[in-house]
Amino acid sequence: MLRFCSFSSGSSGNCYLIRTDRTALLVDAGIPLKRIREGLAATGTAEESVAAVLITHEHSDHIRSVGALAGPRGLKRPDAGEGGEPEPLPVYANEETWEAIEHLPPFAGSRIPGRRTCRFSEPFAVGDITVEPFHLSHDAVAAMGYSFVSGGSRVTVVTDTGVITDEIREKARQADLLVLEANHDVGMLRIGSYPWFLKQRILGCYGHLSNDTAAELVCELLREGTAPKTVALAHLSKQNNFPEMAWQTLANAVEEAGFRIGRDLEVKILVRDTISEVFCV
Repeated sequence: MLRFCSFSSGSSGNCYLIRTDRTALLVDAGIPLKRIREGLAATGTAEESVAAVLITHEHSDHIRSVGALAGPRGLKRPDAGEGGEPEPLPVYANEETWEAIEHLPPFAGSRIPGRRTCRFSEPFAVGDITVEPFHLSHDAVAAMGYSFVSGGSRVTVVTDTGVITDEIREKARQADLLVLEANHDVGMLRIGSYPWFLKQRILGCYGHLSNDTAAELVCELLREGTAPKTVALAHLSKQNNFPEMAWQTLANAVEEAGFRIGRDLEVKILVRDTISEVFCV
């Protein structure tokens, strides 16, 4: 069984927990270490059971605490035995993302302890979880999404992408739990206070998914008969969206397509800066 919990989801910071009874993983580390520890405690996850951190891309709301997590004051590591030094916490990202991170001012000239490299479309195992990296379309050097597979269950995380590609669509089809970006309501964004260049960035192919685009994907999967059991809407904008808007947009689209939330799939909202419920898959 896989379990999923959001410690925080949004432009102010992102961090998700994926775990089995044996292995725990973190996706991104964009919130303070103190809050990550609070999330682990709230979910009954021992620090030393965290086997790796997986970085999606180099933006600050995804990497803020990556150095602290893997450093000497970071998460407790399993006892290495008498006289042995614990191994640094493994931190995975693709080569392009590592290069971008290590040119950023907070990390310039340093190498993150536990640095590991993963590659698109090359699955790898961490404990009893198989990790499948895939491409996202975002204004980062090489943004990466992840699917997690264990015991026949699959969780797929799709945030920070401007469009739904065929690769993303295929990963979504296979998921039992789909964590799907619903960043903004297009109307709210267009009439809001953001400068024009930022609106264009968010609305573009390398920006963020809108409520409508998320709803279109879910309805497509429902029509195909490939929809996940649960969709968790994620990375909601503070200025250009709100939970009720995201949920109602999806509910309206699902109903218009001839389906019903609660009967044909479950829909949850990952609230910004809030530890979510634990989803069991």
